Amino acid sequence: MSPIEQQAVTPTESQNVHRLRKNAVGLMGVIFMAVATAAPITAMTGNVPIAVGFGNGLGAPAGYLFATIVLTVFSVGYVSMARHITSAGAFYGYISHGLGQVAGMVAGMLATMAYVVFEASIIGFFAYQANDTFKTLAGVDIHWLWFAFVALALNAVLTYFDINLTAKVLGVFLITEIFMLGLTAVVTLFHGGGPDGLMASSVNPVNAFGTPGLAAGAVGLGLFMCFWSWVGFESTAMYGEESRDPKRIVPRATLVSVVGIGLFYTFVSWMVVAANGHNAPAIAAKEYAGIFFNPTRELVGVWAVDLFKILILTGSFACSMAFHNCASRYLYAIGRENLIPGTARTLGRTHHSHGSPHIAGFVQTAISVVLILAFFFAGMDPYLHIYTLLAVLGTLAILVVQALCSFSVIGYFHVRKKHQETANIWRTFLAPLTGGLAMLFVVLLLFQNQEAAAGEASKTLLFRLIPWIVLGFAAIGAGLALYLKVKDPEKFGIIGRIVLEDTVERD
Repeated sequence: MSPIEQQAVTPTESQNVHRLRKNAVGLMGVIFMAVATAAPITAMTGNVPIAVGFGNGLGAPAGYLFATIVLTVFSVGYVSMARHITSAGAFYGYISHGLGQVAGMVAGMLATMAYVVFEASIIGFFAYQANDTFKTLAGVDIHWLWFAFVALALNAVLTYFDINLTAKVLGVFLITEIFMLGLTAVVTLFHGGGPDGLMASSVNPVNAFGTPGLAAGAVGLGLFMCFWSWVGFESTAMYGEESRDPKRIVPRATLVSVVGIGLFYTFVSWMVVAANGHNAPAIAAKEYAGIFFNPTRELVGVWAVDLFKILILTGSFACSMAFHNCASRYLYAIGRENLIPGTARTLGRTHHSHGSPHIAGFVQTAISVVLILAFFFAGMDPYLHIYTLLAVLGTLAILVVQALCSFSVIGYFHVRKKHQETANIWRTFLAPLTGGLAMLFVVLLLFQNQEAAAGEASKTLLFRLIPWIVLGFAAIGAGLALYLKVKDPEKFGIIGRIVLEDTVERD
């Protein structure tokens, strides 16, 4: 490999790269944004009913415990890379350093596509819930499209300014949704559970791979829904360039987010199952969010159910804002390298006073508007189609990237022999190997259960095209990298290599 391929590029060199604002956010801010991206209240009310009603039944909490363990193992290797490489491109930069520029460009295209469609997906969920909530609580029927446009506009405005503003807004929303989920769970615990007690067997790891309480459940679907609930936790690394001490903050924020989210998900899903008793699978299959609302109504009060519905709105909006930030930073990270002439002056620019990737943010908003309108004019439903189809598409792409990231840790520390003071048989070899294989297993689960995960939307053409869309973006990334390798080796050499100067790679 040539010196150009090995060397990381800093934003202070001749490329005149526009920088994100330094020292803008601390540990809690990064944690808030990462956890908001995972969207606890949306993940719980959207995914737990499917896991309980159609997946691993009463063993769904054990599935969340299993996912916690797997993702914690994955994070061990992930944070090892974060201690040496700080880039707004996160996966893009890590995989470029560990597996080379071609794999890095593939990961960059897939991750960018995933985060771009995730915002539109969550906006669909938000708009659907907003329409339903206003009808049930206020008796006003406002078309869901208006809610979608308002949310997209707010995302564009709020993320245009200092990232601290975004962190504060997300922090408020996050605290309220965690309070709501925790309230019902804690009250259930103090009541000694529901009609069948606390049902401790629900968190027995063995039951993660069974379907207790279900005659015809699908273990794969249940486990996939558990892993799906975490998508977004890895966004901690994207904020490294804007954090006050990236070498410490990113690893700590990642591990706190993974373990914290995991234990919280396990506890909440366990208490929800316990509150409904052995009838939980039947209730989840018929009423979905009823497995949350019914115990809340009985144990806390009707007011809490109304508050619950409102917080689902604020929580899903916070999630869409967090994904908007992620997508903007990926577009910015690729744009600033100017691999396609002109993108450094557009996507790769940052605001002169706020330090935000404002142009990339506006481009992201425009793409989301186009996606929402395309679904609208096709006569599709915001929940059944926009939310579900785009979530499955983005999740498939991001799981492939996470697997590549795990293997890049091995490539970086043990094949390329970088930073031998950090290399370790457990942290940088066995943990990422296990994590990578586990991610591939989850990809297999998605393929095996994608029709069940998509529900009614599985009958659409877009659903059938999802694997091909992922392969298409991967091919575009590989093709661009190989073209640059032949035609412009200097540009090829900087793919994924622009990093923060105080953590720059040195050979």
